[in-house]
Amino acid sequence: MPKNPSPTRPDLVVVGAGIVGLAHAVEAIKRGLSVLVIERDERAVGASVRNFGHGCVTGQLGENQAWALAARDRWHELARDAGFWIGTAVVQELVGSGHGDARLLDRRQVAEHVDLSDDVLGGAHLPLDIRVNPREAVGAIAAWVSGQRSGAIWWSTSMLGLDGDVVRTSRGDVTAGRTVVCVGHNVDRVFPDIAATAGVQRCALHMLRVASPGTRTIAPAVLSGTSLLRYPAFKAMPAAAALHERYERDHADLLGAGLNLMFTQLPNGDLTVGDTHAYATTLGAYNDEALDDLVLDETARLLGADRLTVKQRWRGVYASAPRDTLVAAVSATATVVAVTSGVGMTIAHGLAGTVLDEMLATA
Repeated sequence: MPKNPSPTRPDLVVVGAGIVGLAHAVEAIKRGLSVLVIERDERAVGASVRNFGHGCVTGQLGENQAWALAARDRWHELARDAGFWIGTAVVQELVGSGHGDARLLDRRQVAEHVDLSDDVLGGAHLPLDIRVNPREAVGAIAAWVSGQRSGAIWWSTSMLGLDGDVVRTSRGDVTAGRTVVCVGHNVDRVFPDIAATAGVQRCALHMLRVASPGTRTIAPAVLSGTSLLRYPAFKAMPAAAALHERYERDHADLLGAGLNLMFTQLPNGDLTVGDTHAYATTLGAYNDEALDDLVLDETARLLGADRLTVKQRWRGVYASAPRDTLVAAVSATATVVAVTSGVGMTIAHGLAGTVLDEMLATA
């Protein structure tokens, strides 16, 4: 039976209660370790709750896909145990390659899944992909962690520094067997040299919540042609180069905004739509309304809607770097971990298993 966590001597301290930090907490508890999570805010408010909730398993290649497949299994398990909703859900070459069990759809078949504009000629069904409501799921996982005999979370608690196996926090010192620091794009605030070596920047996204036009039920996450220019499995197809040239010729404004046009539906029918991408170490303070207009116009065109009613607007921010993940030793007992490619929801639970396996092997 896992032992009760000591507030001052847990087997593992996790810094950060976003999805990457919680994934490490879950994996550690599954291994029988006692875990203390410390989080500077009173609940998760960062990238983990500001995204589509789309696990793009099919769009990954190599190690990322292996992690995504492992994470997919963990998501289903946590949906059952922590009590949140999960759904399972372009690209002739991808289908022909057999990657991800993708299946081509004609216009009629697309309409069976989602009601889109008559301009849509076809698509593909990506059955390995998953979808959750991030506003619900992240909080549910945190509640599951803190509800375990071997798990605890200190909210509104900041890490002030590391001193050997001692984690200095705003609520006092904690002696940890191992420490994993998962602070996302704020890694440069804690370990600037590690962030600089890895080339970590911040990526800002324009995202919106809109009322669904009509009474549409949209079960899957919906990706568009711009998505095929962003995800590795799609970009690796020979036809991707020609698609990029076409966008450069006919839709340079979309490429310039870094648009990955996609949307998911929340349980009440509202749609989460987005998103644009802008990169900087320090982001500007102000949003450009033209980028929101671009997202709204393209989404309305895809849906065949005259207009969309905006209910919420926000800026998502995540860590970005040349490599998809950052795993770096800080000391003999501490490791910093970040997903630096915008696919934290997709791969975090798989990545966490690998990180903990390596950490425990050197224990």
